[in-house]
Amino acid sequence: MDSKEFSRFRKRLNKTQKQVAQLLGVSIKAVHSYEQGWRSIPAHVERQMFFLISRTRGSGKGRKSCWVINKCPPKKKKQCPAWEFQAGKFCWFINGTICDGTIYKNWKEKMELCRSCEVLTSIL
Repeated sequence: MDSKEFSRFRKRLNKTQKQVAQLLGVSIKAVHSYEQGWRSIPAHVERQMFFLISRTRGSGKGRKSCWVINKCPPKKKKQCPAWEFQAGKFCWFINGTICDGTIYKNWKEKMELCRSCEVLTSIL
């Protein structure tokens, strides 16, 4: 997530820098630094921002689960934490998912794949 996207999401949430700082559990100075591009946005902050944005679109009715979109076979589904926790609309939020047959162990690598997936792009 870059500074422009962070700022755009904050505005979409209709929150001030102070309010979004409280929601994210960071200082207002950190939020200001993220928006100015002086500080990189940590993975946990990016993840929380995506979660908050995902909740602004309502309950998610009409959105498909990741295993439906990706047409996952039963064996693959049973190995995936998104299936285990019935979080097919929040697969981007969970580490260890196996979307393309690979288990991504860090957020940055996972987000490279997720940003091109219909599940996440439908909320962004």
